[in-house]
Amino acid sequence: MITRRDMKHRGRRVLKKHYLVLVAACLIAAFLGSEFGSSLNGIKAQTANIGYPAEGAFGESEETVRMEVSSREGIVDVVYDMLAGREEDARNLADRLREQDIEASRNGNPMLGRTQGVLAGLVNDITSGGIYVSLISALNSITGSRSVSAVIWIIGSFLLIFLFWFLIKNLYTAISRRIFLEGRTYEKLPVQRFMFLLRVRKWFKAACTMLLSALYLTLWTLTIVGGIIKRYSYYLIPYIVAENPDISPGMAITLSRRMMKGHKWQCFVFELSYIGWEILGALTFGATAVFYSNPYKVAAFSEYYTEIRRISKEAGIEGTELLNDRYLYEKAGEDVIREAYADAIEALSQPDESKDLRGMRGFLARNFGIALFYRREEKEYEETQAKLIKYAVWKEAIEGKAYPGRLSPIPERQKNRRVESLHYMRRYSLCSLILLFFIFSLFGWVWEVSQHMVVYGDFVNRGVLHGPWLPIYGTGGVLVLVVLNRLRKSPFWEFLSIMVLCGCVEYFTSLVLEILHGGAKWWDYSGYFLNLHGRICAEGLLVFGIMGMIFVYVLAPLLDNMLRRIPARAAVPLCAILLGAFCTDVVYSSGNPNTGEGVTSASAGQLHAGGTAELLMTRKE
Repeated sequence: MITRRDMKHRGRRVLKKHYLVLVAACLIAAFLGSEFGSSLNGIKAQTANIGYPAEGAFGESEETVRMEVSSREGIVDVVYDMLAGREEDARNLADRLREQDIEASRNGNPMLGRTQGVLAGLVNDITSGGIYVSLISALNSITGSRSVSAVIWIIGSFLLIFLFWFLIKNLYTAISRRIFLEGRTYEKLPVQRFMFLLRVRKWFKAACTMLLSALYLTLWTLTIVGGIIKRYSYYLIPYIVAENPDISPGMAITLSRRMMKGHKWQCFVFELSYIGWEILGALTFGATAVFYSNPYKVAAFSEYYTEIRRISKEAGIEGTELLNDRYLYEKAGEDVIREAYADAIEALSQPDESKDLRGMRGFLARNFGIALFYRREEKEYEETQAKLIKYAVWKEAIEGKAYPGRLSPIPERQKNRRVESLHYMRRYSLCSLILLFFIFSLFGWVWEVSQHMVVYGDFVNRGVLHGPWLPIYGTGGVLVLVVLNRLRKSPFWEFLSIMVLCGCVEYFTSLVLEILHGGAKWWDYSGYFLNLHGRICAEGLLVFGIMGMIFVYVLAPLLDNMLRRIPARAAVPLCAILLGAFCTDVVYSSGNPNTGEGVTSASAGQLHAGGTAELLMTRKE
């Protein structure tokens, strides 16, 4: 068996190779409380002390600050009053806590507004306990009995806590061990590997195994000495589940006992060798533990498991044949990969047709997904791109840089890609982009006019222009299609980029309008939670992000399919007429902007991007 020094050396090498991912894996475990929770105690202590500034630091006495902080405990009192049948007292207390939060936001950082918007309302409801008042009140109405509601509330609370522990917290140890084991062999650790239990459809079974082992260990802990011994007897269970989540709970426990027989003291000494890192972690308030020693220790013990596994297999220990994930520990040969991924290799070997285009046409196609005109070869391009998207997830596995899911002993389920049938990886013609601009601008105008009619009951022509269009919507839609063309294959980055891009468009549009028109505002998010100078806010960006994703992956391809049916001899004149009318409106509105009640007033301006959420709240005049 290799020495502890060698295992630590290998662990450091793995950590260096995947530093950010492995640190993140252990940090998630600390936040969940599945392990390494003590690493965050120092940070929590420092954060708690921030709540008690010195007397006069902010113009308030220390006692006043302590009373305000202690009011957070009122949430418990709100729930207690509701369960005790004192609904009026609970509502009054929740209202007082809410008003305290709102008043504090007015005197604090304007970016953290708590007076407007759904996000601010949700935060206020949570911090004041108002959400619990609504939930328990609903239970009282349904059951007609406070006693029954209290029982349901208590049982439901315990059930939710148990489900979180059972399905996530207790299971996460096995998930993190899988990440570390794959990191030993491969250069890449895709984020989706954290979901490997879902891909093999064994999340629940693996959770049952971890539950049974936790139950056994808890019972053994009652015997004191037995708890210490069994801790090391069951030490390999997370690794066994990580390698073969289909193993039965009882077999996983038995196999761990058999493999650890004669190695428990060795494992104890190995853990003891990290005592220096534990002391250093305490002295640095957990910083060294979070950013180095925690992932370093797990990486080293992953080497330890690998070595125990090898020894057990050589010794022919019964049950080790179930540890059969060969390519978790070694890379597959080129011939094996070619056989398993033949269809993907063929699709990925297809040349990028846009590279054959030269000059401005090739530049626009490659970088912005723009085709001057729609041609027949565009259809072939879209079908090819759909295949590439389907197989691109296996590219790193084919290159031997990531775990080959197709070679897993348990077949992995592939992603549902129904949206691919829309061929969202396409090139849009200039006519389609112009018409999409006007369609989305018209949609934005109808959307905001309708919202104003619902909220205020009268028709108002929204926007700075006089025509039935809000160009900020059309501009955002077109920019998302062309500027973010290269990110379209990565929905996660596409979503984040849409929020950033639309946020920039909205912020600078507001700024320019204010400068050009003497400070007049067509929307104002002051008072919204997480707003920037009242020009953009968090919930508005979320709305833009969600709508942008729907537009990119569903609406734009569907609309483009319909627009392509319009003959060029009709589409080109239509675009010219619309552009002419729009430019005329822009020139006229530059000197005579659309203003007035419901257009440039602050309350009306709040109907902009966050307007969807506003309809869900009772507006306060």
